[in-house]
Amino acid sequence: MARWDPGTADRLRKAALELYAEHGYDAVTVTQIAERAGITRRSYFRYFADKREVLFAGAEQLPPAVAEAVLAAEDAGTPLRTALAALADVGTQVTRLVDPSPERRAVIASSAELRERERSKGAAITAAIRDALERRGTPPELAKPAAQAAAIILGDAFDRWIDAAGADDFPAYLDAAASAFLEACR
Repeated sequence: MARWDPGTADRLRKAALELYAEHGYDAVTVTQIAERAGITRRSYFRYFADKREVLFAGAEQLPPAVAEAVLAAEDAGTPLRTALAALADVGTQVTRLVDPSPERRAVIASSAELRERERSKGAAITAAIRDALERRGTPPELAKPAAQAAAIILGDAFDRWIDAAGADDFPAYLDAAASAFLEACR
């Protein structure tokens, strides 16, 4: 097998999900993931920093992408609508890179460490939205709740997308999640 086989990262993700589902996240080692994927433990670290990152690789790129999209979005009337318009585009890009499998979500739900990592990712996205809205001129007292609401809606939209196995384009799930959120606020 080639030293830098372009399919290795995908094999590692698949192997990790299989092992986590079979044995639980805490019981699985990097060595086991690497062996299942057909590479050495040392080679594993060329792709991922640790066994957690196999589930979250690329997540660090999301907050800057979200901020850039919010900054570039056309004014949609309110800070929340502007943020949601930006998130529709970013969410569509993300769904092209993410496997809509419920297994990943189940593994994350089963581990306190992974749930905390997921919350940290969500907090970074919320901060990116808030900061971008403020840079657009939204007052802080409006930017913060708009960003928090947008992040909640984004999370719900991704859950809906996963539940439906990505059957529709992401903006449809974002619209449904936004409608449900706004209905709950009445």
